[in-house]
Amino acid sequence: MLRKDDQRPGERLTLNQGLLEGVRQCPSPNQDRRPSGVVVDLLVIHNISLPPGEFGGPWIDDLFTNRLDPLGHPYFRDIKDLKVSSHLLIRRSGEIVQYVPFHRRAWHAGRSAFRGRCDCNDFSIGIELEGVDDLAFEDVQYRALMRVTRLLMEHYPGITPQRITGHSDIAPGRKTDPGPAFDWRRYHGLLAGDAPKGSSDTQPA
Repeated sequence: MLRKDDQRPGERLTLNQGLLEGVRQCPSPNQDRRPSGVVVDLLVIHNISLPPGEFGGPWIDDLFTNRLDPLGHPYFRDIKDLKVSSHLLIRRSGEIVQYVPFHRRAWHAGRSAFRGRCDCNDFSIGIELEGVDDLAFEDVQYRALMRVTRLLMEHYPGITPQRITGHSDIAPGRKTDPGPAFDWRRYHGLLAGDAPKGSSDTQPA
């Protein structure tokens, strides 16, 4: 359950009609309806940085809203035609940005499977952390991810700690994020309210 002391000063996260209230909304056209009758019961953690290894700037918003300028950076020429999105982004500052309502299907997982079930976009929520595989994430990112996760678990009971996974786990050999720098033990400890200090266990539960 989201506890009052888990929130940053002035921040109050609530969920209304698939949208987080109190965060910046940046609607992406890269979304569609989930298949009829599908229950949302998986949370997928990703990382992203644009250009690779650089933080800040408008580029992630631009990618998810199909406005990426191919002249903005040499790397952008290779990805300018991608049609991708995620439900949320958590920036290095802890800012949360929402692109797709949770009840809608975001295009974040691609070819994927979880425990033998394919097409994870159908039944999952995708959260991007601004970062790279081999650089430690910020404390405020873990705190924001914990707050959001607890709220999602309240609204989507099918999402349990055992049904939170990394992009690399549902698309092995194709994707590597959130990477070895993501501290799964710390994250699960925060969810449980007892985060170990100095953890370096990077394996999902």
